[in-house]
Amino acid sequence: MSRSLRLMFASSLALGVHAVQAQSLEGDAAPAAETAGSGELQRVEVTGSSIKRLSSQTALPITSIKAEDFIKQGLTTAQEVMNTIPMNQSSVGSSQSIGAGTGGMSSADLRGLGSDKTLVLLNGRRIASHPFNGAAVDLNIIPLSALDRVEVLRDGASAIYGTDAIGGVINFITKRSVQGATVSVEHYAPTKSGGGDESRINLSGGFGNLATDGYNFFGVADVHKQSALAASSRAFSSTSVIPNRGVDNSSGTSQPANFFSDNGVTGNPYAAAGCPGKGLIATASGTCRTDTVTYIDDIPETKQESLLGKATFKLSADDTATVEYLHSRSTSTSNIAPSPLTGITMTSASPYYPGNGNVPGVTGLAGEDLTLNWRTVAAGKRTGFDTSTSDRLVLGSEGLIGGWDYNVGLTYSISKAASAFVNGYTNDSLVKAGVLDGTLNPFGEQSAAGAAYLDAAQLHGEYLNAKMTSTGVDAKVSREIYQLPAGAVGFAVGTELRHDKAEYHVNRDLASQAQSSGYADAQDQAGSRNIAAIYSELSVPLHKEVELSLAARYDHYNDVGGSFNPKVGLRWQPSKQVLLRTSYNTGFRAPTLYDLHGPATSTFTGNSYDDPVLCPGGTVVAGANPNVACGQQQYIRSGGNTNLKPEKSKTFSAGIVFEPVNSVTMSLDYFNIKIRDKIGTVAEQTLFDNYEKYQSAFVYSADGKTLQYVNAVLDNLGEVHTSGIDTSLTWRLPRSSYGNFTFQFDGSWVHNYEYQNEPGGAYIQNVGVYADNNPVFRWKHNASLTWALGKWSANLSNKFMSGYRDQNYVDAGYEQNVKAYSTFSLSGAYSGWKNTDITVGVKNLFDKNPPFTNQGTVFQTGYDPRYTDPLGRTLYVKASYKF
Repeated sequence: MSRSLRLMFASSLALGVHAVQAQSLEGDAAPAAETAGSGELQRVEVTGSSIKRLSSQTALPITSIKAEDFIKQGLTTAQEVMNTIPMNQSSVGSSQSIGAGTGGMSSADLRGLGSDKTLVLLNGRRIASHPFNGAAVDLNIIPLSALDRVEVLRDGASAIYGTDAIGGVINFITKRSVQGATVSVEHYAPTKSGGGDESRINLSGGFGNLATDGYNFFGVADVHKQSALAASSRAFSSTSVIPNRGVDNSSGTSQPANFFSDNGVTGNPYAAAGCPGKGLIATASGTCRTDTVTYIDDIPETKQESLLGKATFKLSADDTATVEYLHSRSTSTSNIAPSPLTGITMTSASPYYPGNGNVPGVTGLAGEDLTLNWRTVAAGKRTGFDTSTSDRLVLGSEGLIGGWDYNVGLTYSISKAASAFVNGYTNDSLVKAGVLDGTLNPFGEQSAAGAAYLDAAQLHGEYLNAKMTSTGVDAKVSREIYQLPAGAVGFAVGTELRHDKAEYHVNRDLASQAQSSGYADAQDQAGSRNIAAIYSELSVPLHKEVELSLAARYDHYNDVGGSFNPKVGLRWQPSKQVLLRTSYNTGFRAPTLYDLHGPATSTFTGNSYDDPVLCPGGTVVAGANPNVACGQQQYIRSGGNTNLKPEKSKTFSAGIVFEPVNSVTMSLDYFNIKIRDKIGTVAEQTLFDNYEKYQSAFVYSADGKTLQYVNAVLDNLGEVHTSGIDTSLTWRLPRSSYGNFTFQFDGSWVHNYEYQNEPGGAYIQNVGVYADNNPVFRWKHNASLTWALGKWSANLSNKFMSGYRDQNYVDAGYEQNVKAYSTFSLSGAYSGWKNTDITVGVKNLFDKNPPFTNQGTVFQTGYDPRYTDPLGRTLYVKASYKF
């Protein structure tokens, strides 16, 4: 570290840059400069830099969304806000967490590089990551109603903020102070039936004037909830079997059960009758399959509660102290198909053996033992309850001392998550024993004794919990240190010390009883680390129109070592109408505590696969059970890896901003990012499609008759390369008697996105193609037209995503492209009543259904919930009253 510090301060070659762009050349995107009592402009700190300066002197590559725009577009959660940012390639929400034991988290993914390379801040400081991920902040904990704005720095900022800012930085910024009180209520109602309604109530208030009273207290309490939307309530997601599209995501585990006998006979006693029952499909082979979509939700029932309090005290004319506390809790109740069990033994002694009088006989059976695949429908669909809570306390002080601007802070954050069985999860051993002794009927209705037995086998309670704790101290100072002919040289230096700890606790007594929980074999894990960092910045005006920006940071992790990362850039404004900029920086992301110590889990694959050994090409080998080996979801194991190496990156950007007239601002920004030693897992379809290459990952039973699981733990896979162009346009039309009009457009075009699944391996193209796990969209944009006249205002917005080549893991001849997706929202507001504001609007104005996709990565079939909205046209209203 000492050698790196000498390099940092002794040589400008060891320093890098903060990025440069704004919404306009006058710095409109940066926070407005505050006015002191003397009327002088005050220097402020903006996202992406540690040097305070006038807001009009900065030009950062920032996309800024003001809080008032949230309601204009009907945005109800931080996840929805991020979905309007074109460079946010994907957003994982609670819909994709269904049945996965992930705490129902939501996350953002700038540039499609992974949520672990997107740094999320609240008021410029870190938030503890979600413990079930370890590298990403759960967006559900962000108090949306307390925000003043969201700033997205579209440039790597590892030299400023730390190692995990490779893809960019999202800074959620709360209101600085509030006086008076406001109560707001919102309601969102889809025009189609089936659920998905949303409601919110919010109370905010504050008192005290910082300038005159020397203090300000404000707080926000918010409750938001959404009802569940069943997949069956939307035609495009109502089935997992779509023959005319070549899609069959059904399961070979059913009620009535499918059997495989010791003499090689396969079948189902009720296949001849057409497999009567909910979601059942008869096959040509004489078995039944389950359409699992008939049981699941497109949107789970969710609830978010948040409480934010902030107190600010004026210590002197130049110094203030703050105390900030955030408490947030989010819950998700999700439903999936009843528990699937395989490897159940039935003997001819059972009263429910086919042909014994209670169950129809099957030709070819003569009393041989049967091995069953049974789904316990009588126990009900599996219902899980996920909870995430976050508590964050920040003590800070900032001001001026000895001519230096200073900012110091102490942060303590705890993030907790838990998953619990509510209904439908059963004790595997008890169920198998109940079939073996004849108590349970795996083919039909249960007797009173069978129903009571199955009810007693239900599992309830918390089977998994985790906690992430982060304690940090940060301090930085900045000032102008030298006067050049072109202006003052700005300098900043800072340090950060942090202790992170992660704990993962598995209720072995409970989780081990249900293989379908995914945690049946998982063990408790824990890890901790100390992180120390020092960083510095220089802003050097080489000419009146040219500014050189330099920055560098050294981070040291006690468990994986350290890294020195510089950043250098240039800003040139040859005229009032044109701004040019460029930057280059390196990055370093250490594996998270979850990456290193996450518990091993075994879950079902998203798609159904043929066992490459026991059912190659769809033809079962002699003696193998086709009900398990062919066309079935297989177990895949994932978890942490203590041998992981850090990821390293290089980022280059170049851009231009035009302001031909004061009312029009346009920008183009080129980005190029390269990452090596990317941490990830090889996708399931890649593993199954390349058995010869990955056969060491396939783990079979001792007798070789059963595929126990496929190993897909985290590893360093190879390199990632991506490049493209961001564009924006702001056009403020001339004022007129018809009102004021403003047009805003932000778009992102990806030229290239390629990655490797192993070091030195072939590159896989992902842009415009659903590669292994997801597509990378070639083009995304968000556009809005705003009108205001007196007490009236209106907003029309459009969100667009280009189409792509589908996953196409379907029958031959049904490969396809996914169509582009474009939705409009319209809202109007009136503030003419005393102390009252009313907004009404329509999301998805033209009731656009999600485009069809044959993806099988997530639970939902027929569309992709990561990028599209299943609700359809939704009406909403918001009313606020100020006291």
